[in-house]
Amino acid sequence: MFKRLALATLLATAFLPAFAADKYAIDPTHTQVEFTYSHFGFSNITGRFDQVESEFYFDPADPTQSSVKVTIPVASISTGVAKLDEHLQGADFFDVAQFPTATFTSTGVTAAGEGKLKVAGDLTIHGVTRPVVMDVVINKVGTHPMTQANAAGFDASFDIKRSEFGVGGYAPAVSDEVRIEITVEAQQAK
Repeated sequence: MFKRLALATLLATAFLPAFAADKYAIDPTHTQVEFTYSHFGFSNITGRFDQVESEFYFDPADPTQSSVKVTIPVASISTGVAKLDEHLQGADFFDVAQFPTATFTSTGVTAAGEGKLKVAGDLTIHGVTRPVVMDVVINKVGTHPMTQANAAGFDASFDIKRSEFGVGGYAPAVSDEVRIEITVEAQQAK
């Protein structure tokens, strides 16, 4: 009996770190994924993806134990110009018929100063996966005033070269470098 109890205790404690973080649900109406690129050097154009899905675990006491997986339906791209959105969805760029989603899966979170994190992970665009590191600022952690649920908010940013993901059309006239900025509001899942 003692051996079974000891084994059960050992197994239970062995998996505790995996369950330290609580599941959070992003609020899609207060979450945005934006991208900015240079158009022939004359302007810096910003677009966004209007849909974001996420599996998100956050530990406010130790954010380094957190993890995130994000899926973005690429057809939700919005530049404010319908013809450009169609072009970006087509075979010259994202080819949403063949590659309908972009994903990010974290592989590690490290502290980077007061209220700041580095979130490393694998970004997949156009069927190509590459490692990226996001600079993350923890905006606020606390009770949401409207829902009274535990809530957290973050801003994240990073740069990519779109040609490394197979969407390098018209580079370098249209910049290869793209800045991605994300703002997220999430509440602890019930």
